[in-house]
Amino acid sequence: MSAFPLLFSPFSIGGLEIRNRIFSTGHQTLIQTGGLPNEGLAAYHEARARGGTGLIITEAMCVHESAYFNEAMIFGYRDEAQPGLRSITEAVHRHGGRVFGQLFHPGAEVLGSDPYGTRTITWAPSSLNHERYFGTTRELPDDLIVDIIEGYGLTAERMVEAGYDGVEIVASHGYLPAQFLSPMVNLRSDRWGGSRENRQRFLLEVARTVRARVPAGTVLGLRISLDEKDHIGLKPDEALAALAALEDEGLVDYMNIAYGSSASSGGARHIAPPMMIEAGYMKEAGATVKRAMKTPILLAGRFNQPQLAEAALASGAADMIGMTRAQIADPEMANKAREGRIDDIRACIACNQACIGHVSLGTPISCIQHPETGRELTYGTRVPAQKPLRVIVAGGGPAGMKAAAVAAERGHKVSLCEAAPRLGGQTLLAQQLPGRAEFGGIVTNLAREMELAGVEVRLSTPVTAELAAGEGADAVVVATGAQPFVPVVEGSEEGHVVTAWQVINREVNCGGSVVVADWRGDWVGVGIAQMLALEGRRVRFMTSAHCAGINLQPYVRDMIVAELMRLGVTITTYARLAGVDADTAYFEQTTSGEAILAEDTETVVLALGHRSEDSLKDALKAAGIATHVIGDALAPRTCEEAVLDGLKAGTVL
Repeated sequence: MSAFPLLFSPFSIGGLEIRNRIFSTGHQTLIQTGGLPNEGLAAYHEARARGGTGLIITEAMCVHESAYFNEAMIFGYRDEAQPGLRSITEAVHRHGGRVFGQLFHPGAEVLGSDPYGTRTITWAPSSLNHERYFGTTRELPDDLIVDIIEGYGLTAERMVEAGYDGVEIVASHGYLPAQFLSPMVNLRSDRWGGSRENRQRFLLEVARTVRARVPAGTVLGLRISLDEKDHIGLKPDEALAALAALEDEGLVDYMNIAYGSSASSGGARHIAPPMMIEAGYMKEAGATVKRAMKTPILLAGRFNQPQLAEAALASGAADMIGMTRAQIADPEMANKAREGRIDDIRACIACNQACIGHVSLGTPISCIQHPETGRELTYGTRVPAQKPLRVIVAGGGPAGMKAAAVAAERGHKVSLCEAAPRLGGQTLLAQQLPGRAEFGGIVTNLAREMELAGVEVRLSTPVTAELAAGEGADAVVVATGAQPFVPVVEGSEEGHVVTAWQVINREVNCGGSVVVADWRGDWVGVGIAQMLALEGRRVRFMTSAHCAGINLQPYVRDMIVAELMRLGVTITTYARLAGVDADTAYFEQTTSGEAILAEDTETVVLALGHRSEDSLKDALKAAGIATHVIGDALAPRTCEEAVLDGLKAGTVL
């Protein structure tokens, strides 16, 4: 009997049977070519269908030329999109999955510009200043509203022609249908605004039009935020009223419930909730809607493990559970859960770095734990080694562990040697920062990959050229990491200057007044500031960047900065460390060079990046042993690049 009887029971929506209760929500991947789906996008979705998910909802597709969010969108209303859409549906169906497509118009939520960098016209129910994207919207005229509604129907019709089993109207996260519903966003006085009935008209007309254009038996669903968590966004009473109106007419076959809005920093964090938000936190939202509606309820929101999904189903919170990032981290998650291989699941740690983080950067989606994601055409299949080699991996951080696992999986005889008594490298430090405990899961997951691949692990064993030669190594992967960068700081003999690593490891006493000098703009500086502030110390955060946490994914950064402000941490930007004395830290304004003084300072904590620890490579080369340098030993970067380096090294050996 399955450990998850509800999760792996079939479910029918609108007469369409789905093999289990797991689905992947629509999410932008940026795996496209000129606004059209391509071979890489089909391979991305095929990996998850092969992995056993029941339903895949592909990313939002623009229904009209005015539905421009950014140039990486897929334009579903174009004839040229048909071949690519069909390749996706065929790939998913080939493995027994079902596939729905999203119908999308952003309205006020326009992130980018046209291909020439020119801002486009942003259409919305009413004119407003967009808080997050800094655009001023233009009120939609009646004839354009009607044309957009027809665009929903036309795009739905084309999706079904391409083989989609259903379509989903996107009214979640503050997009156009939700903008019409919100009385604080929709300020119109014509037939599209004013009363609740008028504000619901756009959504209802869209649903009616789609129903009329698609064949009978085609599933039609709606995604909506029960609460947009935004000061002018959709609230639960308006969302529930809209759902009731749809249900009264029997217009939708399911309701896909979310939280949040793209319109503000506070609402946007719920689009892909970071690890600081409790896993499975959406259960109550689902239960609220399920109590009020008869229509099947789909629910997503940090369900990263099958145990959480099963519990949500058992509690009556939903009929299906969205496990999107869980399947980005592990496309085989569903199969592993169904087969009872729970320890083999590579659990998502909600770092947001390479999934939604890549999308924020305008690059294709991936995962720091599983860089094969988004690179399926290149790394989706392990190619067995033509000649098995004796491989030693020096270093048991994420880079070394990934290299060892991949190389062993391909048939090489691999030993990983770690100088410390534990695996993990800098991850062991990162997981000690506030709200970062879950980050340590990457060590657990990679260690399991090594175990399954048959890697020999030796702890407290530094690698030398002599050890490698004595083992008969054909190749050594140098993944020895990095050390904190400590520059020459004028006056440091008089002041108290320490590294972030020393603070995390409790090796120093920082006193009551601390200045954090940040350059990298990642988790380290802001995490140290938060940790020290939580201990009751006066903390000043000085960064050379133009904002705190500049290199963190925006949803993560915004949450941390809000917490720093709540804790009373003073944040100074454009500040470069220049020197210290017994009670003052001296900074320079990076653009003007003017002095910035942080007086009454007891300790300066350096969060200024790292320098590679790569001395082993020269000794190995002198001994004539093939060497591959990866991770921070190659160049100090982040965990994402370290794991990707490991994948590449393990693949080419």
